Amino acid sequence: MLKLYAMFLTLIFLVELVAAIVGFVFRHEIKNSFKNNYEKALKQYNSTGDYRSNAVDKIQNTLHCCGVTDYRDWTDTNYYSEKGFPKSCCKLEDCTPQRDANKVNNEGCFIKVMTIIESEMGVVAGISFGVACFQDI
Repeated sequence: MLKLYAMFLTLIFLVELVAAIVGFVFRHEIKNSFKNNYEKALKQYNSTGDYRSNAVDKIQNTLHCCGVTDYRDWTDTNYYSEKGFPKSCCKLEDCTPQRDANKVNNEGCFIKVMTIIESEMGVVAGISFGVACFQDI
């Protein structure tokens, strides 16, 4: 029974190790996938509150950014042609930016999200390694 338990823990450790290696190796594909999905969410953005639009608003409000690379990404969307910039792009809380680029954040969200992910990657890797090693003790 003890050998079975040790083999099970070793198997879990190896799965965690492989997952970490795969995440590291495919990190560029993860970035590209995030960027493509964020661009797609911008193109399909609407103010009715679907989950993608809510996610875009949450990211833009929290990180004080607008668009993928910058605020001009919105000019290619249907939402912009109908209503202008969304309120989540505003520099100030209660603004109605419409098409006034001076009222919206200039920086894009992709770089900000990637900066946060990369800065926290060391912490996540350290905790994951610690948990994986602690399991085998």
